Amino acid sequence: RSPPKLPQGADTLARAMDLEGKRVLLSGATGGLGRAIAAEMADQGAVLLLSSRREEELRGLASSLPGGARRHEVIVSDLAQDGAASELVREAGDVDVLIANAALPGTGRLESFSEQEVVRALRVNLEAPIMMARELVPAFANKGAGHVVLIASLAGKVGSPRSSIYNATKFGLRGFAFALREDLHPCGAGVSIVSPGFVRDAGMFHDAESAAPPGLGTTTPRKVARAVSRAIRRNRLEITVAPRRQRFISEVGYRHPRLASRIQRGGGADRVAEKLAAGQAAKR
Repeated sequence: RSPPKLPQGADTLARAMDLEGKRVLLSGATGGLGRAIAAEMADQGAVLLLSSRREEELRGLASSLPGGARRHEVIVSDLAQDGAASELVREAGDVDVLIANAALPGTGRLESFSEQEVVRALRVNLEAPIMMARELVPAFANKGAGHVVLIASLAGKVGSPRSSIYNATKFGLRGFAFALREDLHPCGAGVSIVSPGFVRDAGMFHDAESAAPPGLGTTTPRKVARAVSRAIRRNRLEITVAPRRQRFISEVGYRHPRLASRIQRGGGADRVAEKLAAGQAAKR
């Protein structure tokens, strides 16, 4: 495939976007974060293209949003399947915004993963967002507008025990986002990455029925959803959604990984990680 042609005036700058009437493709829509993001997008006036593996839950979600099932569409897709990400975008048709939210657990010791589980985690968490963006880039470039939001994690900044696969996918998403943003900037399209910390009532600790590390605080699905909206409307590169202490620790850990490793080893991170991995093992 040849590179997309930029519109006339290739020095056009990527700009913020009003979500009213925009068609937003949201993967992982039926999870806790997905539902919050869908509600926020609908409140902003967007038309949702809701996707996950669960058709009944998708239809219930579409009906619950402002405008109901007449306004919002559902697309059943299992992004762990080869070629599913590209097919999802083609089925969605005209898309103004992609929010790549779907993810599989990637926790546990590396040797505990089967080869198939490694492939599934890498495909859903990293390959699928890349392939969906790849399908949308030519259209975004041609119309000089569009936005890609990648839902990452603080696990994209700091490594932690029992998370080698998960860390790999989230570190990869951040690098992909930074580079793709530079490529799309001249044609007016934007790329953002939203990195939540520990989320209560949704996310990996909630799904695994495991407690987040004590003393660091948590955030909420609604705050993550609002960050997604802000990233699109203001064309922000990266927004971290976490209490101040978590943000500070993650930034220190990002810049000083050896120090972060020593702190985790002395702070009981192994115990928390083992419990989390055990709770997620059946969901790979």
